[in-house]
Amino acid sequence: MGVATRICFVVPVLICTSSRGGRAATFTFVNRCAATVWPGIQSNAGSSRLDPTGFALPAGASRAVPAPSGWSGRVWARTGCAQDAASGKVACATGDCGSGSLECDGRNAATPATLAEFTLDPAGGNDFYDVSLVDGYNLPVVVEPAGGGGGGATTTCAAAGCAADLSERCPAELRAEGGAGCRSACDAFGRPEYCCSGAYASPSTCRPTAYSQLFKSACLRSYSYAYDDPTSTFTCAGGRDYTITFCPVAPPSLKSSSGPGATAAAPAGPTPQMPRLAGGQGGGPDGQGVMLGDSSWLASLATGAAPPGPALRASPLVPLLLGVGGLLLVL
Repeated sequence: MGVATRICFVVPVLICTSSRGGRAATFTFVNRCAATVWPGIQSNAGSSRLDPTGFALPAGASRAVPAPSGWSGRVWARTGCAQDAASGKVACATGDCGSGSLECDGRNAATPATLAEFTLDPAGGNDFYDVSLVDGYNLPVVVEPAGGGGGGATTTCAAAGCAADLSERCPAELRAEGGAGCRSACDAFGRPEYCCSGAYASPSTCRPTAYSQLFKSACLRSYSYAYDDPTSTFTCAGGRDYTITFCPVAPPSLKSSSGPGATAAAPAGPTPQMPRLAGGQGGGPDGQGVMLGDSSWLASLATGAAPPGPALRASPLVPLLLGVGGLLLVL
């Protein structure tokens, strides 16, 4: 059998295999903050590198990034990025990936950072996604699947994330230097019971702490500690697109910072500062914030009008985090 004949048999097999693997997804990044943010993207081991792995996203702007079926990884927003006049390296106040450039090139976010995590259609089935505060918090982030249900308590095709401003509600012992975000208890103290390590490295031994409950009370649809799975991992049938919105509803009150060693103007966008929500109290040009849809549970959460969600035990520290008008759920 000649070479030309063999090619005729191979090509149809490849096409057939590809058709079963699901289609590519599109991540649309939306910046509703009042200043530029710099999204970072890290692929998990074995997943393709997305292009780009980091970029500037001015206030009010959006950008689409394609991802292949089966991709898994995490995305986040860097803030306060600027370029050092002497070295030319880019450094960021929060979420810095240490690459020294706009591209993160496979590097992870420095803590504290709010992470959106995805596993897309791994075997022609469901997508899995979540927003995690396990590495701390630097900005409100919401993930919405295209055509998702939006409301209710279900974890199927619903919006996930944290729309609250945790920097204002952060306990003093968890506040990052300069007020740039809120650290997790694991990051701040390094103790096994907070990090779910050592003798606490299982769901039965690593339980919610007063600190993780503070995060959960404000952000019911985010991971608050490593084994916070039942109300924090969301699924959708594979093949959907996803919108990732920074500063979706509640204005973050992070302090301005130009980042470590940063002395020159930012590589793109307006003068770097820790973002606040654009458009006054609402967020958009008409003061209405991100367009989450009238049925979005998270849109109501950020305004204090959310329906009851999963209950949490009360903690003496909860009022410190939530403040006046915050959301407090007690068994």
